[in-house]
Amino acid sequence: MRKFNFKIFVNILQKLFFISILYVGFAVMPAQATLKVDINSGKIEPLPIALPDFFGSGTQAITLGRDIASVISSDLQRSGLFRLIDSRAFIQGRNSLRVRPRFPAWRQIQAEALVVGSAELRLNGKLRVEFRLWDVLRGQQLVGLRTDTEPRNWRRVAHIIADAIYSRITGEEGYFDTRVVYVAESGPALKRIKRLAIMDQDGANHRYLTSGSNLVLTPRFSPTEQEITYLEYPPGKKPRVYIFNIDTGQREKLGEFDGMTFAPRYSPDGKGVIMSMAQNGNSDIFVMDLRTRRYQQLTSHPAIDTSPCFSPDGKRIVFTSTRGGKGQIYVMDSDGKNKKRITFGRGKYSTPVWSPRGDKIAFTKQTPGEWFIGVMTPDGKEERLLARGFAVEGPTWSPNGRVLMFFRQPPAGKEGGRPKLYSIDLTGVNEREIRTPTDASDPAWSPPK
Repeated sequence: MRKFNFKIFVNILQKLFFISILYVGFAVMPAQATLKVDINSGKIEPLPIALPDFFGSGTQAITLGRDIASVISSDLQRSGLFRLIDSRAFIQGRNSLRVRPRFPAWRQIQAEALVVGSAELRLNGKLRVEFRLWDVLRGQQLVGLRTDTEPRNWRRVAHIIADAIYSRITGEEGYFDTRVVYVAESGPALKRIKRLAIMDQDGANHRYLTSGSNLVLTPRFSPTEQEITYLEYPPGKKPRVYIFNIDTGQREKLGEFDGMTFAPRYSPDGKGVIMSMAQNGNSDIFVMDLRTRRYQQLTSHPAIDTSPCFSPDGKRIVFTSTRGGKGQIYVMDSDGKNKKRITFGRGKYSTPVWSPRGDKIAFTKQTPGEWFIGVMTPDGKEERLLARGFAVEGPTWSPNGRVLMFFRQPPAGKEGGRPKLYSIDLTGVNEREIRTPTDASDPAWSPPK
């Protein structure tokens, strides 16, 4: 298991809004004694963890301490890797926990990990949050943090703490301090309103980015997370591709295109976008340099080439093509050379998306009467189908490459055919609905904040 990188963690905190950070203890134990969850095993037993409300003095601090603990608990439980112990079973009270846990009391209720924290409003108006993660079985501290920030940042502090716990226990980077952009849908089937919306990965801090006056499709994050590219269909006009700045609310038109099938995806360095365009009745793949706005055509084939996506290192591209007779997945070099088909299974394959880790490609697979979300290695081997349904589409990866989000649309006679967002991990057993204010489709997961 990879050791928790506290330096990187501190840098993440310092990068944005945190005022002060003080390391409060980090015990490194021998490898054979480390408390961990092996997320690479075939069967994962959730780790029993106790997480009391964070201690607070005064009404506001007590409320913040409770809310912070609640968000952390929800993050960890939603991952499927942790089992939160009911607080009614707790033997030791919060006040005495501030000194040191009585580990026998926590072992008695079968807790293996314990999170202890506090929230304090300082005289300067800052919120001080402190937490420690304990190995209950060995009575040793695993990681701790103290940070001062603005009280309004409490929810983000909670996500960052959840990421630290997840990272220390699993050896993988967390994904809770992230956002999701998606297409929010409303209205009757023949007058569907589709607009861009953004939210935290847990559904909080939801807001709309476009008015809904024009149809929008396929939003995608840039590698810097501050920008989104998407496709818009104004009534009676050509499709337009925009870049939208999340922080400023400003947008920039990349161009108007005939027959655009999918909005562009950014290259890993953020300097270009790759897209599928129709020219002379044929759909091929192009890459555009954002600085010069010049195009380079990468495919030229009578078949339909769509859904391109770069590998994380920018050296290869995965895409869908019908050049084999039906939709299958191909890979090629970033300059368009060395095209190779990698899927040969029954059914049609589409929407391939390279994992941020580079080790897998997610895809949509359609067979008569059923759809699937699956993953495979970049050479097309080790195909695994994770989610299924009448219509499941649009996979997007969490930044750590361990979880997928997608949308599912039931038949018109069930639940009104309303699309909803779901997440599922690579085990295929932890599927969860992501609550949104309206119907939802086409999610895109942000890189880490």
